[in-house]
Amino acid sequence: MAVALSRQTMTDEQRKSVALEYLKGFDNGGVTSDGAPLLDLFASDAQVYFPKWGLATGKEEIGRLFGDVGATITSIRHHYASFNWIFSGGDTVVCEGTSHGEHRDGPWRAGVPEWGAGRWCDVFEIRDWLIQRVFIYLDPDYAGADTARYPWLADG
Repeated sequence: MAVALSRQTMTDEQRKSVALEYLKGFDNGGVTSDGAPLLDLFASDAQVYFPKWGLATGKEEIGRLFGDVGATITSIRHHYASFNWIFSGGDTVVCEGTSHGEHRDGPWRAGVPEWGAGRWCDVFEIRDWLIQRVFIYLDPDYAGADTARYPWLADG
């Protein structure tokens, strides 16, 4: 007996709405707009990559990743008006943006200094109203403390 898998067709705007809910959840302390945990936006076998942490697979590992990274960040605000969205015509959506906030080592704001933290790019796979995958590309040195290894920063 063949089993039919049901998949919901999504538009780019619907995928974008899921990605926005995810980003706003971080700005809201890990809670979605309807009060649900951020992890509710993920498929059970989803993957998340974060620099210097690695790849988390499944909600339990993703929760650990978010807990580890979140323990270092007091607050974050994404700059929604300046987001750059790229749609693939399929499940993949890319969002490039900026943010500011407070890290345990100090504050950050995109562009202050120009080489500092705050610029990021997230690559999402969103299917059936759930995040299947998000790879986060950013400089995790939020406070800009890692300058000794980059001689060109001493010149500025």
